[in-house]
Amino acid sequence: MRCIALLSGGKDSVAAVEVAQGHGWDVVAALRMVPAEDDAWMFHTPNLDVVEGIADAMGLPLVTAPARADPEQEVEDLERALAGAKQEFRLDAVVSGALASEYQKTRIDRIGHRLGLKTFAPLWHKDPDAYMDGLLKGGYDVRFSRVAADGLDGSWAGARLDAGRLERLRGMRLHVAGEGGEYETLVLDAPHFAHPLEVTGADVVETASRATWTVRGWETAR
Repeated sequence: MRCIALLSGGKDSVAAVEVAQGHGWDVVAALRMVPAEDDAWMFHTPNLDVVEGIADAMGLPLVTAPARADPEQEVEDLERALAGAKQEFRLDAVVSGALASEYQKTRIDRIGHRLGLKTFAPLWHKDPDAYMDGLLKGGYDVRFSRVAADGLDGSWAGARLDAGRLERLRGMRLHVAGEGGEYETLVLDAPHFAHPLEVTGADVVETASRATWTVRGWETAR
């Protein structure tokens, strides 16, 4: 089963690749969608430049495609990108990190049906507490790239997910895995990485509603 993984650099898309590979699926490439605007309906937006390094660490060639701002157009753009990748990599399937978003999963499933691609969401409806525990126990280096919820102030932006922060998340009135848009993440290391990534420069921009950690420089730590 030759698969392409939708890769944003966030914890869910990265973890989905590990789970897919653990099931024996042949993940042969990654697809990075780059939205035209910072707030997209389907796609993660912070730190997409770093996805190049993440794909390299997983040994995957990276396909990059733009996505227009309109909700319907961004789905069309994803379908166009997958159609091209299907021909290039002789794909059978697409893997996504959908965890609880019906909006995202149903649209990917429809695209797969139209293109004749199987669609796998290996994290779908996993227990969020167990899932988050698994990331920590698995040695994932997960950073908060954006926070946008009560209780998540600027001090969280760029911070590493650890046991203490996970317990604090559990004490808040939000989805512990961030599926309500409360936060977004960037993975700098994972069990299936050949090497970790090291951030050499970053800054935090805070507004009234959110704080964003933007990586300005990074390198592979070999």
